[in-house]
Amino acid sequence: MKQFLVLTLFPEMIMETLSHSILGRAQKEGFISIEAINIRDFSNNKHLQVDDYPYGGGAGMVMQPQPIYDAYQSISKAGQTRVLYMTPQGRPFTQRMAEELAKEESLIFLCGHYEGVDERVIEEIVTDEISLGDFVLTGGELAAITMIDAISRLMPGVLGKEASFEDESFSQGLLEYPQYTRPPVFMEKEVPQVLLSGHHGNVEKWRREQALLRTAAKRPDLLKAAELSQEDIKILKKNGIEL
Repeated sequence: MKQFLVLTLFPEMIMETLSHSILGRAQKEGFISIEAINIRDFSNNKHLQVDDYPYGGGAGMVMQPQPIYDAYQSISKAGQTRVLYMTPQGRPFTQRMAEELAKEESLIFLCGHYEGVDERVIEEIVTDEISLGDFVLTGGELAAITMIDAISRLMPGVLGKEASFEDESFSQGLLEYPQYTRPPVFMEKEVPQVLLSGHHGNVEKWRREQALLRTAAKRPDLLKAAELSQEDIKILKKNGIEL
């Protein structure tokens, strides 16, 4: 079982959001475990205060190190598990990173708030600083939820079949090919005939070509890092795309 532990000021936000759909079922069936630890429970202040004004002045408040550290120490796997801090200063989260983190037995997420977290506790417990992108959220919970979702769906049994994610966008360095379902005609637009042919070889060839062309049109930067065969390069050149 994969275990996710989240250090947060809003445990209900984590648990409620992740209790639905595929991840809710995955928890019930024992494929993953999600636990939210309330940092505020470890405050030494009678008012359960967990933040204070920043030294040196400036706007906003900073989360204090003591409640975070004590919350972390309450975890039995503290010191044995990677601790991921959600911050716009971190490494960008990617599908490759999700695949890497899916190999870990457990993960701890630290969700900051306000103007951030006291640097000393980051230095003490954090192993990875990770960002969803070049923007700022009100807290780390949404980032942690997103990452848990992306990582969980790579775990055996969560999606049912590995094929469910093997051909998805980014899994092979390309965007996914277009998908279609019933009806065969919608708003006068027909499903590509090759998908109705029953010829698996032609279907796979069409899907690969569409993935290449879609990536070239929407995310040409991905082609530079993708592992392309000579046939892939030929398809791109045939469509006027030079690498």
